Amino acid sequence: MGKIRTLKDPKPVSRARAMRRDDTDAEARLWNVLRDRRLGGWKWRRQVPRGPYIVDFLCVEAALVVELDGSQHAEQADYDARRTAYLNRLGLTVIRFANAAVLTNRDGVCLAILDACGGERSDAADAG
Repeated sequence: MGKIRTLKDPKPVSRARAMRRDDTDAEARLWNVLRDRRLGGWKWRRQVPRGPYIVDFLCVEAALVVELDGSQHAEQADYDARRTAYLNRLGLTVIRFANAAVLTNRDGVCLAILDACGGERSDAADAG
């Protein structure tokens, strides 16, 4: 008799949970603005498994992924390109910011994210 497999692999979920506990300074600062629909009324999730990848921030309503890149991303441009292409095939738009941009210009990063979402939600006052 064959082995029964579960539909969901628990490894990405447990890895995502660990990543939420061990976030970087930039991730923590951006999450403080995105959480609880604070940015334009959009609902965000952090460290979300999508296929073989875990995205930093995901807004399902806007089909938008925000990735924060540390210094190691300069050496892994091919990996990031494959990852972005995969997420695009899922119908997601990916925007990237350097950690330094979040730490030095969080307001500018947030404005760019809000613009990529399509601006303030018309129901933002009702969303919270």
